[in-house]
Amino acid sequence: MSASHSALVPEWLVAPAEANELVAPIWPSSAHRVDDGSVEIGGVSVFDLRDRFGTPLYVLDEDEVRQHARRAKNAFAAAAARHGIQARVYYAGKAFLSTEVVRWVVDEGLSVDVCTRGELEVALAGGADPARLGFHGNNKSVGELQRAVEVGIGSVVVDSPIEIERLAAIADRQGVVQPVLVRVRTGVHAETHAFLATAHEDQKFGFSLEGAAEAVARIRELPSLRFVGLHAHIGSQIFDSSGFRESAARLVDLHADLLAGGEIPLLNVGGGFGISYTAVDDPRPIEEIADGILDAIADECAVRGIPMPDVATEPGRVIVGQAGVTLYEVGTVKTVTAAENLERTYVSVDGGMSDNARPALYGADFSARIVSRTSSATPALSRVVGHHCESGDIVVDAEYLPADVTPGDLLAVPATGAYCFSLASNYNYTPRPPVVAVRNGEARVIVRGETVADLLSRDAGIPASAPTATPHGDTE
Repeated sequence: MSASHSALVPEWLVAPAEANELVAPIWPSSAHRVDDGSVEIGGVSVFDLRDRFGTPLYVLDEDEVRQHARRAKNAFAAAAARHGIQARVYYAGKAFLSTEVVRWVVDEGLSVDVCTRGELEVALAGGADPARLGFHGNNKSVGELQRAVEVGIGSVVVDSPIEIERLAAIADRQGVVQPVLVRVRTGVHAETHAFLATAHEDQKFGFSLEGAAEAVARIRELPSLRFVGLHAHIGSQIFDSSGFRESAARLVDLHADLLAGGEIPLLNVGGGFGISYTAVDDPRPIEEIADGILDAIADECAVRGIPMPDVATEPGRVIVGQAGVTLYEVGTVKTVTAAENLERTYVSVDGGMSDNARPALYGADFSARIVSRTSSATPALSRVVGHHCESGDIVVDAEYLPADVTPGDLLAVPATGAYCFSLASNYNYTPRPPVVAVRNGEARVIVRGETVADLLSRDAGIPASAPTATPHGDTE
């Protein structure tokens, strides 16, 4: 049986004529091969990156992030302008957050969305204007809400009746009126992994449509809170605007009913716009999605004879995802006979689920290429795996890599700018890699990598006078 007809090979994965191409929608636009066959990203050689910073390594193309931030802002601004309203684009910090990235997106005109005290502090340290921050979360603590109100947070997205009372009391004590949005479960969810769909009824986020109306009524009774709009998020890795259209119908219906109690200046439609992780992924351009969402809201408002509110959205992945590449070194290679008498090559790298948890969490698909050279060897069905003690420690489940892949090769996984650093762990006491920004031939660390000494420093059972491990594992 040929590999192309095997259950081992996803239907979308096609054996290439050669396994050297950097597929344009997946890699940063600056990534390209040079004369020796190796790859440069942002004008920086992968050899230089390895030699200076080691592997595994998160590489983030600053110009790519800025370009996508600017494109998202312009797309929604243009779509809104056609309807005579304004649009605000919040960068969803949970995708990837550091002070440098905050500076980049703020510099490109975006606001920032945070969902924990830690993310809030990173955004503030990066110079974000508190009035242009939004605060999400289904279980914000009293301390988190106090800090948010104290710094003058632009808006809080309330998620439960308890939070409404909690926030009102805090704002009252601080003598301020806090703007809030109410998160709504519209019953429309993305066709995606169950853990990525966030609008169905049986889950932790937000209010039902009926419960939202009651929440708004309560907010309007409280002098320390000001209701400014509804919020909904239908999921992640969404390729078009069709789900948003149905969600908009239900949101605008509720919005129209609530207008009887006072003005509602804003409607936040969330984010979740997808990117390409494999050659067959085909997300619609952000301009097309923005037009579709704004047109849907305009149509629903027109049917009900109500003015169209300003619109907010929260893209994250679509801004940083394609900008990120994770660089690994190949350690061992072995070929096994899998089901149906087919061979699969296991390519083990020096990272794994500790730096990219998405395949283990969601069954997420990624792509991979050898980036230290090109090869004319026949592409072989391969699985890129990590060094952790887990059978599920899979970085790329199915890919065609050159049959001559060998220890010491540099392997890169593209489209890792979103939710890889954010979800990183110290599983098996593995230090988290550094994050390096590249731009115009220069590379700089924007998040310091951990060492084994860092990990041991947190172990309270080690006497202060005991020697600690160096980054290379020796003792001082």
